[in-house]
Amino acid sequence: MTTYVVTVPGTFLEAPTEQTREALVRALRSADPRGTDFGEAENLDILTVYEGSPAFSLHLEVEAESAPAAQDSARELVTDALRTAGHPEGAAALGVPVITGIDTD
Repeated sequence: MTTYVVTVPGTFLEAPTEQTREALVRALRSADPRGTDFGEAENLDILTVYEGSPAFSLHLEVEAESAPAAQDSARELVTDALRTAGHPEGAAALGVPVITGIDTD
């Protein structure tokens, strides 16, 4: 297995409350990319919301057999976390997950 840092871009179609954002980060805490050398070096936060915009990025650590499997896993983690955080389905559009780092240690 390889550890990947995956970035999942998205757009909030319904603005989340601060409580929803906090719940989203809590739901993804186990996938915090700062546990990897790349995530630590880049000082990646789990959630980045771009000021003045509904756009956001989620940065996750995922263990997988391949890059496509890591991308699928990251998308599933984000979808589940949004649901857990109380953000209604369809209230956020997700983009294509991108591999932003690989930690092979």
